[in-house]
Amino acid sequence: SLLNSGKGIAWKGDQGGRQIEEGQACFDLDSLLDSIRSDETNEESKETELVELEDIRKLGVATLGSLKQHPRISAFRRFIEGWYLSYFTPDAARSLPLAGPQKHLNIHGDNLGNVVQFMEREHPKRFRTILNQIVRKIPGVDKIDTERTNDGRLLLRFNDMGFQDPFYAQQMSDGTLKVFAYLLLLEDPAPPPFLCIEEPENGLYHKLLESLAEEFREHATGRKGGSQVFITTHQPYLVDALDPSEVWILEKGPDGFSAIRRASDDEIVRSMVSEGLPLGSLWYSDYLDAR
Repeated sequence: SLLNSGKGIAWKGDQGGRQIEEGQACFDLDSLLDSIRSDETNEESKETELVELEDIRKLGVATLGSLKQHPRISAFRRFIEGWYLSYFTPDAARSLPLAGPQKHLNIHGDNLGNVVQFMEREHPKRFRTILNQIVRKIPGVDKIDTERTNDGRLLLRFNDMGFQDPFYAQQMSDGTLKVFAYLLLLEDPAPPPFLCIEEPENGLYHKLLESLAEEFREHATGRKGGSQVFITTHQPYLVDALDPSEVWILEKGPDGFSAIRRASDDEIVRSMVSEGLPLGSLWYSDYLDAR
């Protein structure tokens, strides 16, 4: 589809339509619309549909993507709607939600216990894999489950092999909760197509960042049914665990617009990393975003 100020063209079915390059000075949408209306061009066909939105504040992809005759636009709309943003806060995970299994973690992770309840019941083998990973990364925790209170609240319970009584989420460290939440997120049986994680380093022991970065890298393999992972960070220790080709720098210009470039585009950065200097240290030394 091609719309400007609520008016434009949509190509129905699986037809690709016309490819337009943004910023192309010679393209005039109004002239194309006039030519289609007057039958002066071969652009018109049974798959071509003139579109005019009643409310120009609404997105065309949201409106047209709801119609069966636009399967490509619908697929694009579903892709965007499937994007997932995670800004996990351990304090939210320590809350006591009402009992009831839920498939996916929400943005702050305050339904962590509900997702554990779902994984225990529906995907016990996958849940056991997560626990084994946690035992390797956080020694001592050998079992995680849930407990329902008399008033219908849900407690997240951690069993430490050195203690007879379990610890609850309210007593666990921020780092343990964060690692557990991210591993649970990456083991989602129906992962989102685009996974955005904001500042995973907050409250996390810096030596765990390398293993966490490796978990994210393994998840973003490009395999069918996997996720593309986008992470924002202000922590050089996390960047130390990444390759220059995996790091993008966003800088806001004086005009208010942001420019993006890849760390690997800088020959000096590539050379220094190849000599063994960690990328996060180069960032800290102003090689990535000089001031």
